[in-house]
Amino acid sequence: MMTKGIKISLLLFVMSFLSIPSYAQWMWNIDNLNEIKKALHVKIIPVTQKKRIAASGDRHDYVSMAPYWWPDSTKTDGLPYIRCDGQRNPELKELDREKIDILVQNVSTLTEAYIRLKNKKYAKKAVNDLKIWFLNPKTRMNPNLNYAQMIPGRNDGSGRPEGIIDAYSFVKLIGCIEVLFENKALKQSDYKKLQTWFSDFLDWLLNSDLGRQEYAAENNHGVGYDVQATAYALFANRPEIAEKFISNFPEKRIFRQIEPDGSQPRELARTMALHYSIFNLEHFLDMCNLAKKLGIDLYPATSADGRNIAKAIDFIAQYIDKPQSEFPYQQIRDWDEKQEELRLLICRAKHFSQRY
Repeated sequence: MMTKGIKISLLLFVMSFLSIPSYAQWMWNIDNLNEIKKALHVKIIPVTQKKRIAASGDRHDYVSMAPYWWPDSTKTDGLPYIRCDGQRNPELKELDREKIDILVQNVSTLTEAYIRLKNKKYAKKAVNDLKIWFLNPKTRMNPNLNYAQMIPGRNDGSGRPEGIIDAYSFVKLIGCIEVLFENKALKQSDYKKLQTWFSDFLDWLLNSDLGRQEYAAENNHGVGYDVQATAYALFANRPEIAEKFISNFPEKRIFRQIEPDGSQPRELARTMALHYSIFNLEHFLDMCNLAKKLGIDLYPATSADGRNIAKAIDFIAQYIDKPQSEFPYQQIRDWDEKQEELRLLICRAKHFSQRY
């Protein structure tokens, strides 16, 4: 049986993942009962409920659209769509992508509310949300992303390897599942069913063509893939897979994506360079958290020529409280918002180093 101290430690471990502004804001305002009560009434819309279903014809298959692709104005039907980097197409709301964000944020809110306020109604709602998405035969998502980030008019509606990042927040969700289970709010039978779902999803990640292509990505997508595979392997009690990803991580990801001066060239080349630099570093820190579960400290890993996570944080930290005009790369929108995310990133780094 888990002691009270360990339960709190596990909750803190989960909270350490919740680093994006919406989650951070929630943690700081946990005493706002109105926000907590709202979570009890949030409706989780399953993958089976959408206007445009996957090319497979199966409503249980997750479908999303590549975010930065738009109709071609020179074509009568707009097909095939063309890329406008950094500009999100509002058609995304018609598919499944935003549903995942709602699910994860609501379960996270309810889980923390349950732990802090000791009211079972929050846990009951969180568990019900999980069942809708993963377990109910009528509404569950199939454990694949075969149609994630498809592009209208291209590849017959099939997904892209980049679509795997759509499920990244499931890494946070697993932490909530663990907390609910260890606090006896989730039945063991349902816990095992969730383990099976994520084990099946992991198999898809490892063996599908899309999964293999995403693994080969040399930017934030490759890092995100490793984090997902590691988290799902640990949750599904397949530690040998997690150990392999963690042991390869410094050489395959950290040293290849971070330059000796701390820059991340592949992220800085984007039209939202600050956003993607922060985004990738959040993934790095998530992997560091997962490695800690196996007693491994990834954060200090440093190449012979000085590449490491701390240098990458230092590289972008120099732009805190600076006007956008002093940033020598593109950031086409949300400069102030990214400033706040950068501060939160540095706060997270304090868990790994005393230098901040």
